[in-house]
Amino acid sequence: MGANISDLVERSPKSSQILLTFHSTAKWKAYFDCYKETNKLEVAQAFQVQAIPTFILMKKGKVVEKVMGPKREEWQKLIEKHRN
Repeated sequence: MGANISDLVERSPKSSQILLTFHSTAKWKAYFDCYKETNKLEVAQAFQVQAIPTFILMKKGKVVEKVMGPKREEWQKLIEKHRN
């Protein structure tokens, strides 16, 4: 079964994970093109993302740490710090 594009675009960010199935290239392309029009830039602005990659560590819905750039060792330390 497929999915209606309007259902996918208008869904709540709190929705559970879903599995999408497309039975034609045209349906996949329509979904992909629609997805490109989402609010990704608004999310980047809300979290003040200025570089890629930017990793934002959140705990209980609040930003606790932010790391810009591929700093693996720093990321590992922050994850351990906020693990519990």
